[in-house]
Amino acid sequence: MMLKTFAALFIFAGTCLAQQVNGAEFNNPTAGPPASYFAAATTIPVAALQSAAAKVSTAASKSTYAINNNGGAQRVTIHSDWSKFSEGNPDGQAQTNFGALSAYEVPFIVIPDQFATAYPSEFPGNNLAAVICNGKMFYGIYGDSNGDTPEVIGEASWLMARTCFPNDDLNGNAGHGAADVTYIVFTGAESVLPGSALNKNYITNFSTLRSMGDRLVNALAKNLGLIGGGSSPTTLTTTTIGSSPTSGSCSWSGHCAGASCSSEDDCADDLVCKSGKCASSTSCSWSGHCAGASCSSGDDCSDDLVCKSGKCASP
Repeated sequence: MMLKTFAALFIFAGTCLAQQVNGAEFNNPTAGPPASYFAAATTIPVAALQSAAAKVSTAASKSTYAINNNGGAQRVTIHSDWSKFSEGNPDGQAQTNFGALSAYEVPFIVIPDQFATAYPSEFPGNNLAAVICNGKMFYGIYGDSNGDTPEVIGEASWLMARTCFPNDDLNGNAGHGAADVTYIVFTGAESVLPGSALNKNYITNFSTLRSMGDRLVNALAKNLGLIGGGSSPTTLTTTTIGSSPTSGSCSWSGHCAGASCSSEDDCADDLVCKSGKCASSTSCSWSGHCAGASCSSGDDCSDDLVCKSGKCASP
């Protein structure tokens, strides 16, 4: 099941009766848990969080993946700006990474296997994830990784995908086409849904999932200054893809000169990755004033570079 993400962030309530469930009763494509079981509290600043996610710029290592395996597919870069704050897939397998999770009963997301393998302590499995889609936020878990060739990002369980877009009849062969979804994945052992709330097949206590999600997301929002108060840092990781091309010669928004990178695959057009920043492949004669350096005018930039949006860049 594929959801195309606008930002998959790497990065990282009211009192109610506990919603303890018999997962097998919901293991049906037409009778899964209702959206209210894993929806975020209405007090969560969803729009502000999605806007903040769109501005992240620090790329993690091994972080750029296509959103599907079609040639020329848009690519997603996983970012870590916030890491210091505290029917099924057509190639789907019955066995997910952390149990045989039911795609009909468990709202889970999938991340690329290469990335998950590179950060085993951050992603022990069943990490809490917040998904912003269609103007709403839902909680789920990191339940599986994608090891296809090529590896892709943006997949989600049947339940998560169809809850996000209930009128689109999404399935393993028909994914959501617009790049307008945000994933926020909280990292580290403290962000893992406890065994008391799930087993190898099902989530058994949705109240735990929802209250844990509200707590982590509220802490994140406070650390970002989106709501009042403050707390200790929340650990999480973020993933972002570009929205629309920028003006000028750069065709991949968010991956132009000056953007953070871990390899040339993270940079648009003929830009290369130099010292963690996308930059022109041409030589630079004025150290500290090359592509990606901060500037206030063209006089601050080396050679034939110009000042664009406060960064030295190719004309």
